[in-house]
Amino acid sequence: MPGILLNINYLSFPGLGIDTFAVNEVAFKLFGREVRWYGIILTIGIIATCAFIYFNAKKAGFLTDDILDYFIFCIVFGIAGARIYYVLFNLDNFIVKNGSFWQNVKESLIKMVGIWNGGIAIYGGIIAIFITAYIISRKKRLPFYKIIDIGGPAAMIGQAIGRWGNFVNAEAYGTETDIFCRMGIAYSTDGKMTYYHPTFLYESLWNIIGFTLIMIFFRRRKYDGQSFLWYITWYGFGRMFIEALRTDSLYIGNTTLRISQVIGFACVIIGLILLLRNRQIYKDKPYLCDGGGNPEYAKMLADRREAYERALSLAEEKRNRKKEKKDKNTDFQNTDNIENKETENADNKENTDKTNNNDISKE
Repeated sequence: MPGILLNINYLSFPGLGIDTFAVNEVAFKLFGREVRWYGIILTIGIIATCAFIYFNAKKAGFLTDDILDYFIFCIVFGIAGARIYYVLFNLDNFIVKNGSFWQNVKESLIKMVGIWNGGIAIYGGIIAIFITAYIISRKKRLPFYKIIDIGGPAAMIGQAIGRWGNFVNAEAYGTETDIFCRMGIAYSTDGKMTYYHPTFLYESLWNIIGFTLIMIFFRRRKYDGQSFLWYITWYGFGRMFIEALRTDSLYIGNTTLRISQVIGFACVIIGLILLLRNRQIYKDKPYLCDGGGNPEYAKMLADRREAYERALSLAEEKRNRKKEKKDKNTDFQNTDNIENKETENADNKENTDKTNNNDISKE
């Protein structure tokens, strides 16, 4: 597979005692198509996120069917949202202008859709998943704040894992530095090793620390949605500073404002305001684990479970009625077959008797 050699990066962390080593962006080829480590690592992150949500949502009283609906729609629209966000804030790189009008439109749309060529942004995915979860919750009458309360820390798991896809691709790094944890990057064996801030590592560690802290206080929540507010506040705060180091940031139009820093700042402000406001509201209330929280949410889940069990019961009754009808038709058919056989035997016997009588008469 000689083509794969073009995808090898040479990395090092001399301050941590790690000498130069090669990392191949391509894991293997399948039916002639490259399967990259970036996609594999993102998939692992998604699976880990879904596993955390599944087990905690089941404990919270959600039905398996409802959880799967969240997974299917949130994953699809989350990926689409991450791509759309990236394209919108990087639009000049996707507009083709060197052909006829319709040819340019066609080529531009192909480039925009071509997610396999790279280009997604985590904030776009988070926003799309948030909106999708809200719509599903409203449609199915499920407690929205309860599911995003589980989704907040779960997202930190996926983000902590997913950032290592940037490591394999030798991308999303920061400015040049001589800091002790600097990451050296060269794109060929004889290429010059340049040292950068490993911003992928900073963000991965920031998410791991945030997840650990949230889980320590997870059982001490006083209302649904509290851990989600912890998540957006913690992640937004760290992302503001980490984004300042990166060299591949997306900007708002022709300004010098980095969109990820603006959204991170907004998350911190919104998160802090709501956390401080709710602290006063729920100050004297019990923890969720001690029976606190919104009683309407418990009723919503109970009503949903009752409706689900009623639907299962009706489906079972319908299946039983069909089976009884089928068995009854089979019994009727068997009875008819027996009667026909008896009639046939009687006719055969009568014909045999007539034949014998005729033979006797002839004699």
